[in-house]
Amino acid sequence: MIASELITNAVAATPGQEIRYQCSRDASGVLIAVWDSSPALPRLRPVIDMTLGTLDVSEEHWDDNGGRGLPIVAALAAECGHTPDPSGGKWAWARLKP
Repeated sequence: MIASELITNAVAATPGQEIRYQCSRDASGVLIAVWDSSPALPRLRPVIDMTLGTLDVSEEHWDDNGGRGLPIVAALAAECGHTPDPSGGKWAWARLKP
């Protein structure tokens, strides 16, 4: 779920462009990281309580019903954040500990 959320955010930030995914394990646990070329930093959107009556499923607003991805990542990971890449773009990452 963490990888899915980070990848989804990277694809949304840079549609049609390259993204990179890395998953590695070391003594500290598992690190999941996703790179995209956008300089914009990940931002938390307000989480809105939705009901079937307030859910907007129209084509132009289909992706506006989210906002839960980064809070989900923060809840599941021991640590998470973002780091600028010296070559441009940024890495969004999450660490899982055993």
